[in-house]
Amino acid sequence: MDSSSIFLVLGLALGLLVGGTVGATVFFRRGREVRDIGEENIRANIRLAKEAWEKEQARKEAEMERERSAFQKQMRVEQLEREREWKAERAEWKREYGNQDRSLQDRKKRLQRVENDLAHREQTVAASLKDLAQKEGELESAHERQMQELERIAQLTRAEARANLLAEVEQGARQDVVRVVRDIEAQTQQIADQRAREIISLSLERVASDHVAEQVVSMVSLPSDEMKGRIIGRQGRNIRSIEQALGVDIVVDDTPESIVISCFDPVRREIARMALSVLVRDGRIHPTRIEKEVGKATAAVEETIMDAGQQALLETGIPGLHRELQKLLGRLKFRTSYGQNQLYHAIETAHLAAMIAEELHGDVQSARMGGLLHDIGKAVTHEVEGPHAIVGASIARKYGINQKVANCIEAHHHEVEMASMEAVIVATADAVSGARPGARRISVENYYQRIRELEDVAAEYEEVSQAYALQAGRELRVLVKPHQIDDRGCVDLSEAIADQIHDTLQYPGQIKVTVIRESRSEAIAM
Repeated sequence: MDSSSIFLVLGLALGLLVGGTVGATVFFRRGREVRDIGEENIRANIRLAKEAWEKEQARKEAEMERERSAFQKQMRVEQLEREREWKAERAEWKREYGNQDRSLQDRKKRLQRVENDLAHREQTVAASLKDLAQKEGELESAHERQMQELERIAQLTRAEARANLLAEVEQGARQDVVRVVRDIEAQTQQIADQRAREIISLSLERVASDHVAEQVVSMVSLPSDEMKGRIIGRQGRNIRSIEQALGVDIVVDDTPESIVISCFDPVRREIARMALSVLVRDGRIHPTRIEKEVGKATAAVEETIMDAGQQALLETGIPGLHRELQKLLGRLKFRTSYGQNQLYHAIETAHLAAMIAEELHGDVQSARMGGLLHDIGKAVTHEVEGPHAIVGASIARKYGINQKVANCIEAHHHEVEMASMEAVIVATADAVSGARPGARRISVENYYQRIRELEDVAAEYEEVSQAYALQAGRELRVLVKPHQIDDRGCVDLSEAIADQIHDTLQYPGQIKVTVIRESRSEAIAM
């Protein structure tokens, strides 16, 4: 509501309050006049605002027109500048294109000249080749006439002359090869023997082992012969109980104050020995007591086996083997080969293999482990079929032993090919441990049999006149018939005899085969 309306309403209200019509009329008129004056002022203000806005719009349009004119002028200037630059670039491009066109024309002319020269040279070469072909034909004809003349003079065909020449060259080359091979083998053998003796002697000096190992006892001493009757029992029930519980044979013979335990399994034989020893000391022998003591002896032997395996690992410095491998290793304590204890032999082989590997800069730890476990296959019973080396390698792989050590185990008797230097070292250490003086006991009959077998192998060849086994079977010296074999044949014969010995005979270490061919000429002056 505007101010005039407000005054009109106030005047009317005031007149009513005063109580008179006249007053109301006066106030009403005054309010109308005020309203008319307010409306006129408002219309005047509107006109002034409109005129100011129109002036401002006219000013802005004029300013925009000036800016539009300046922008169009600037655009025309820039367009002219771009046209000038484009014309200059076009002129420059035309100049460059003209220069390149002239350069291409010059190259084309030079290539044409080169092509002409090449065509001329090709014609010259073709003519030269034609002349050379003609001359080659003439030379071949002359060579053919020359060869025919040589054949007529020598009275030999070309094939016969070639065969004679090749035969002479082959014979000379064969003799040279035999001589070179003999020299190289002699030098290599000398160096290898010297180095091998140094390494083996050094290793043996560093290993302090007893020459004779202990034996597994299979005889039980008795306080008196009366104890034999108590062991047998009424109607043989005690001795049957012992044999059934232990799986052994008890031999009660006329030997005073002793009984013999017979069994192919040394572990069972040791259990029987321990159980019988306790029973004899205690004096109470009956089936129930026998079963109790057999159980105690079995537990004691199992503990002894584990202790022996752990002691072997500590002595050789090989930690972390599987418990089953430790158990099998400890069982070797109760096994012997030619009187040599297998556990001591394994420990000695491990030390020897480690020292040889050190001298040859090989894998010492693999050689030591291979030497310790090389006979692990002998710890299992006859129920596992196969050579002990192959069986031992299979067991080692089963319990996490790596491939290199497993190959050392399965190759130490040459059942499989040796895949590393450490396998050769283990086989050598095994042979040294078994062949050193006093390590094993071999009867005289076995020794003579081995010598005869060596000599018989060489005697099978018709070129051999005599054969002698020397150095306790370590060397086989063969004398051949000189008119039936040449020097190269001697080399082949020595290799053939060595291969046959390797394939047919069992022997520790190495056997040297020496073939001797000697020619003698005698004449008598009268």
